[in-house]
Amino acid sequence: QVQLDESGGGLVQAGGSLRLSCTTSGRTFTIKQMGWFRLAPGKEREFVAAISWSGDSTFYSDSVKDRFIISRDNARGAVHLYMNSLKPEDTAVYYCAADNQNGDAYMAWNYEYWGQGTQVTVSS
Repeated sequence: QVQLDESGGGLVQAGGSLRLSCTTSGRTFTIKQMGWFRLAPGKEREFVAAISWSGDSTFYSDSVKDRFIISRDNARGAVHLYMNSLKPEDTAVYYCAADNQNGDAYMAWNYEYWGQGTQVTVSS
């Protein structure tokens, strides 16, 4: 089993920045890639970004590309999501996920483990 714990959400004004963190524990040696997804009221869960466990490969949705950066913290076994130029439409609960099968990074169903989520609210 892998445990994931997100932190760093909060309330920010449009144009501001936040950093989300996801710490891992348990059988982390099984992890092949990590992803961030978000769920906004009335919408379906949306892929945000993903990174290979080695950190060599990153993936972004078109809606956050050039504004968000995903990175690995190898020393802490953590993944960070740096969110810049935030917009009200970025408001959602953000979830960290881990995949131990190295499937399609964009697809939520490929991820076996999920965190509890952290709320991000961007005011206009």
